[in-house]
Amino acid sequence: MADPLTLAVGLGLGWLLARLLPWRLRGSGSEHQGPRPLPPSQVLDWIDAAPQGWLVLDPLTTIQYVNPRARRLLQQPSDRLRRGVPLADAMEIPELLEVVLDARRLGRPQRVDWMKGGEPLEAHALPGQDGWVGVLLQSRRSLEAQLEQQERWVSDVAHELRTPLTALRLVGDSLAGQLEGRNGVLVQRLQRELDRLQLLVNDLLELSRLENTLHREGGRYTSLDLSELVTAAWASLAPLAERREISLQLSAPAAAALRGDGSRLHRALLNLLDNALRHSPDAAAVEVSVQPSGNWWLLSVRDHGGGLSEEDERRMFERFYRGDPSRERSQRGGSGLGLAIVQQIAVTHGGRVQGRNHAEGGAVMDLLLPRGG
Repeated sequence: MADPLTLAVGLGLGWLLARLLPWRLRGSGSEHQGPRPLPPSQVLDWIDAAPQGWLVLDPLTTIQYVNPRARRLLQQPSDRLRRGVPLADAMEIPELLEVVLDARRLGRPQRVDWMKGGEPLEAHALPGQDGWVGVLLQSRRSLEAQLEQQERWVSDVAHELRTPLTALRLVGDSLAGQLEGRNGVLVQRLQRELDRLQLLVNDLLELSRLENTLHREGGRYTSLDLSELVTAAWASLAPLAERREISLQLSAPAAAALRGDGSRLHRALLNLLDNALRHSPDAAAVEVSVQPSGNWWLLSVRDHGGGLSEEDERRMFERFYRGDPSRERSQRGGSGLGLAIVQQIAVTHGGRVQGRNHAEGGAVMDLLLPRGG
């Protein structure tokens, strides 16, 4: 994960490039009215002086600009890494070409890392207008140390919190068997809050791990079937669903093959189904469909609750965001991190997740994952 300052600078320059660089390279074509815009030459001067490498690629993935830092990081001769040369001809780095094409196709930033001459490099491909893409390059050597420190800190905090939480839960269980009346009710409330804190600690630790995981990193990817993952995740929720007479309606092909991290995809589906369960009325159905969409699997989870508000649609993937409790049909409390975890799992698998309202009522969560066995 890049540090916040680097990302802010990168995204800001990407925004400026998308608007100003095409004007410099192709001409503005019209007189500008009002205050003079920031000269594109100034933006390029900033890029030349930046501590990160920058490549600017046109809609044909041909290099239109490269700064000195990018030349040093990529270790390519200047006669190859120059304006007018297709990226595929300038260097043999298929990972970089792939994220550039993905950023252009998906219309959102993509990230990848690889080794070059013993140097760990990282690239952020930032899509612009009309097919232009800006690529931010940097060494991961210092970033890796920061990530290790951050993950170690979160792990230490989670570990330190678990010990007193376990002790408090034991005390609560002991008191629950001895107290009645109003005191008994208070102890039950204490137990519920301790359970929520334990869930929060576990989810924070998992989210930290996910945010420090790169796309398809590690050897945990195996051949999976998306339909079987849905069935297994629902089985974990069956006792809660049966208590409220809520059923699963699954519509899926005979085989929905993909490669992924089975335990994390199980967690993502568990969170999506649990979210639908919370918002479903008793004796309703949670509808899940799996269907191909080009090179992707589109998994949709629909509930029959009150749907999403405008604020829900805007903020549902934020950490600790919890929607209007009056729309929840279940009394179980969550950590407010469930959908944020789903989003990170989707990103590490090269996919995405989004929410919407169904035309006939209720909310739908769409999870898009790459196909493949």
